[in-house]
Amino acid sequence: SRPGAASTDPARNVGCERFEVDAWQLSDLVLERIAPRVGVRPFPLHELLLMAAAVARVRPPIVLEWGTHVGKSAWIFRETLRLLTIPSHVHSIDLPAEVGHVEHPGARRGEMVRGLSGVSLHEGDGLDVSLRLWADAGRPGAPLFFLDGDHSHASVRRELDGISAAVPGAAILLHDAFFQSAPSGYNVGPHRAIQEVVERYPSRWEVLHSGLGLPGMTLLFPHPSSPEELGA
Repeated sequence: SRPGAASTDPARNVGCERFEVDAWQLSDLVLERIAPRVGVRPFPLHELLLMAAAVARVRPPIVLEWGTHVGKSAWIFRETLRLLTIPSHVHSIDLPAEVGHVEHPGARRGEMVRGLSGVSLHEGDGLDVSLRLWADAGRPGAPLFFLDGDHSHASVRRELDGISAAVPGAAILLHDAFFQSAPSGYNVGPHRAIQEVVERYPSRWEVLHSGLGLPGMTLLFPHPSSPEELGA
């Protein structure tokens, strides 16, 4: 660890075509500032690094996420933005209290970020609410979406298609994206949905997997030199 490194920008060459950040500086930020607060569940260390790397590289003017549960992911994004002095706002969406779901956090919804500056909590469908919030914000370029909802193939596919068709320049992080064979019993829905959407928009997405084990995280990152195939 190098003193003070976490406060500098780890994205040194933002014009490069491949996804690139300084892993040493990100490690300082994650190990010293983020992991001690949120731990490594549900996001192992390599996934925390990818979340911070996505923020550092994309520098999103707005972050739109759903499935935040108690607010760990929202806190990670807020803290990374703050430490890298990136002006942005995190919008975190969960299902309304009256909607029953096994993943619903109930009264603990967003408790880690409730009342903090730079974070707003919303209720409703993740895709619908996030697209409305993005439009209300003036349709800023390079937004970052984080999908951590119910992880079914149908819902993840709907969300990826919706973002791909409506938001040019978006970057998308997806949780629980580790590939497993069907006999394992692990939910392969997100992984399959990612494969299908990348095939549908073949020149739009660069894919970066953090596939060192379950649950897994994937970043879909628009290739800067390729046209986006909106509506393909």
